[in-house]
Amino acid sequence: MNLKGRSFLKLKDFTPEEIRYFIELSADLKAKKKKGAAHDVLKGKNIALIFEKTSTRTRCSFEVAAHDLGMHVTYLDPSGSQIGKKESIADTARVLGRMYDGIEYRGYGQEIVEELAKYAGVPVWNGLTNEFHPTQMIADMLTVQEKLGRLEGVKFVYMGDARYNMGNSLMVACAKLGMNFVACTNPNYFPDSSLVEYCMEVAKETGASITLTEDVQEAARDADVIYTDVWVSMGEPDEVWESRIKELMPYQVNREVMGYAKDTAIFMHCLPAFHDLDTAIGRQIHEKFGLTEMEVTDEVFESSQSVVFDEAENRMHSIKAIMYATL
Repeated sequence: MNLKGRSFLKLKDFTPEEIRYFIELSADLKAKKKKGAAHDVLKGKNIALIFEKTSTRTRCSFEVAAHDLGMHVTYLDPSGSQIGKKESIADTARVLGRMYDGIEYRGYGQEIVEELAKYAGVPVWNGLTNEFHPTQMIADMLTVQEKLGRLEGVKFVYMGDARYNMGNSLMVACAKLGMNFVACTNPNYFPDSSLVEYCMEVAKETGASITLTEDVQEAARDADVIYTDVWVSMGEPDEVWESRIKELMPYQVNREVMGYAKDTAIFMHCLPAFHDLDTAIGRQIHEKFGLTEMEVTDEVFESSQSVVFDEAENRMHSIKAIMYATL
């Protein structure tokens, strides 16, 4: 499949067959790395990583993947780029496109990465925006494929705040891949209705299903995957914690929730997770609200059903596949 020159901005831009290709290529490149087989097939190429929002997994995944492929990397942190400040997005894109073979952007609005891709003249990869997180999706689907042996027909339950990048992207991914997506949360946190309608139309063609519900027991019953994410996203003010905790605590993933799912069900989280008091924010939340864990209990996070660190590793393999395919 020839995807050379394509940007990777959101899964809505790709067919189910193309998405499956990214997953299969990720598995192939993962196998090569595990065997110690060299695959530095992109020697001489250079990529730029623009991070307006910092990240451990995304940065490390892009850098290690690029080095494995033989490429050189320039990292631009929030203070290292004039994008949108002293220089327009279009001008930044045209400058970097003359110097680099590919550009990653992690930051705020989807319109920013879309504009970068419009003007860069080279592939642009979305490392995360407010609306979508497509590189995470390839890693997640690779993980599900590895652990369950299939994607089609899998009951995939997302619990928590489903309005933003993770809820949106998982719903699109499941619709495209013939999976049964369930968003289980307070109705104030359901995905955007227009995106739900889009996914329902896609589902008609793929055999997928899209369900929005408040009922935890019904949502989790016979689930193959239970997935959650932090309740407050990067860039949101601390003041929102109180209302989020009040409205989303009924959707915490705990032993009771996992008990409704299949015995073979897996727990997933894109990380970082607030499952203990070993982080500064976790301790702050404990001091203010008395909580020792939030979106997932430590018992579930550390259980044998949890595949969060396999999932985190797969970020590297999936990002490598995305860069390989588009370059």
